Amino acid sequence: MKKYFIAALSLVLLVCCTPKGGQQPNGTKVSSVDYSNVQIPQFDADSAFKYVADQLSFGYRHPGTKGHEKCAAYIASTMSRWCDTVIVQKFSTTLWDGQKVEGKNIIASLAPQKEKRILLAAHWDSRQWADHDIDTANWHKPLLGANDGASGVAVLMEMARVMSAMPPDVGVDFVFFDVEDQGIAEWAGRYEDNTWCKGSQHWAQNPHRMFYTAEYGILYDMVGTEHPRFTKEEISMNFAKGLMNKMWTCAAAIGYGNVFVDELSNAILDDHLYVNQILGIPMIDLVQNSPQCSFYTHWHTVNDDLQAIDKSTMKIVATVSMKVIYGD
Repeated sequence: MKKYFIAALSLVLLVCCTPKGGQQPNGTKVSSVDYSNVQIPQFDADSAFKYVADQLSFGYRHPGTKGHEKCAAYIASTMSRWCDTVIVQKFSTTLWDGQKVEGKNIIASLAPQKEKRILLAAHWDSRQWADHDIDTANWHKPLLGANDGASGVAVLMEMARVMSAMPPDVGVDFVFFDVEDQGIAEWAGRYEDNTWCKGSQHWAQNPHRMFYTAEYGILYDMVGTEHPRFTKEEISMNFAKGLMNKMWTCAAAIGYGNVFVDELSNAILDDHLYVNQILGIPMIDLVQNSPQCSFYTHWHTVNDDLQAIDKSTMKIVATVSMKVIYGD
C-alpha cells in the first residue's frame, strides 16, 4: 500500500542518530508566539482550486504520459512568475514492475541567496493504478489524483504567489517531487518500501545545491479533501517533534484545533522519510488521516477527481503553515 503504515519502523527510529548538519532530530523549538496576531499574506482558496483544476486538465500525470510532460512545464513556468529561480532536476529510475521512467523534480526558490532556509514540498505525479478502488475492474486504470498530488501542489503554488509579495525573513524552497506515487500495486502480491518516493530519494541523495540544508521542512500530501483531519504522524514526531508541536499549537490558537487533532498516529512511508534520513532536515508530513478508511474515501480510486476537493481545507493548511513561518 502507498504510504504503508510501518510497524517495524518505530524500532529503527528509536535508535537513529542526530541528522547531518548539526541539526537536532526534534527540529525547531516550540515558541510562545501569539499566532492570532501574526500577519501573513492572504491565501486565495479560489486561486488554489484553479491550480488543482489546471493540473487535472492535463489528464493523467504519471511518467511517460503527455499529461506528465505538460504538467511539468506548467509548474515550472508558473512558479517562475513568482520565484527567483526554478530548477528542473531530471532523473531516471526503474519502477517495481520493471518500467524505466524519466522523472522531473522541480525546485523553485524565493531569496536563494539567503543562508537560512525552509523547505516546503509536495509530489506532483498522479498514480497509474487505482488499486484501492472498490471495483476490481479499475485496479489497472490510472487516476487523476486531485487530492493525492494536485492539492499539495496547489497549496505550494498559491503560497509561493502570495509569499513572493510579502517575503518572510528566510529563504523558501518549494520542491515538487516526481515519481512519488508509482509504488508497488496492491495486486502485485508483495510489498517493497523503496518502490515509493523515487523523486525524493533522488533529490535527497543529489540536492539541487551542494551541501543544501534547511531549518525545517513541511510536506503536503492529500491536503484538499472535505472533513480535514491531520494527526501527529510517528516519523514526523521522531525527527521533527518541535516543529510538529508548534504547528499544532498554532492551529489550536487560531481556531483549527478540530482539524489539527492532538493525536499520535502510525508511521507513514512518504517523502519526508528520505529528507529526514538522508539530508538530516527535520521535516513533518501533513497528510489526511480520516478515521475508518485509508487516508480518505477516494484514495487511490478513480473517484479522486475535482469533486473530491474542498478548497477551504487547502486554505486552512496554508494559513497554519504561514502563521508558523511568519511567526518565527
